[in-house]
Amino acid sequence: MSAQNIVKPDAEGLAAAASKASTGGLPPVERWNPPYCGEIDMRIARDGTWFYEGTPIGRPALVKLFSNILWREGDAYYLVTPVEKVGIRVDDAPFVAVDVEAAGAGRSQNLHFTTLTGEQMTAGPDHPIRVTRDPETGEPAPYVLVRRNLEALIDRKSFYRLVDLGTHEHHEGADWFGLWSGGQFFPLIPSAELPG
Repeated sequence: MSAQNIVKPDAEGLAAAASKASTGGLPPVERWNPPYCGEIDMRIARDGTWFYEGTPIGRPALVKLFSNILWREGDAYYLVTPVEKVGIRVDDAPFVAVDVEAAGAGRSQNLHFTTLTGEQMTAGPDHPIRVTRDPETGEPAPYVLVRRNLEALIDRKSFYRLVDLGTHEHHEGADWFGLWSGGQFFPLIPSAELPG
């Protein structure tokens, strides 16, 4: 095949293929095994903004469509359709949780998250919460699993709400400050490391 016969992937073609493959609900990207077609100039910023060729994608429906065909392998992210697989860049997590609502209290509490793209999940065994800390600043970066192995960065206002709901528990041999949801305790920070 000559170089001029190779079609370079673009956002319009991906959107058309994704739209055709979506029949309500999430497409079964884990069952598709299309050829890798290279990288596309698409990036998801840390604040959840999607960019194509350096310009923000201003149509929420298009962002939602692309988010539905997102796939992760190791540290690499791809948009996958039945006919092509293209690499994209993700600055941090591909989703941002922009809201959280608590129902119940204590060990019966459930934390319901909503992402910027409108996906909803309740933290629990299938949607765990985890926190990493910047080794230099100690600043926390909290995440919740959205689906498959795709996480959402929990935005600052939602994280502050979570901190207000936190409790101290003895967990795996140590005292931790963390959260209950879906019948599971999610440790955020060792109790001894909390400022007094």
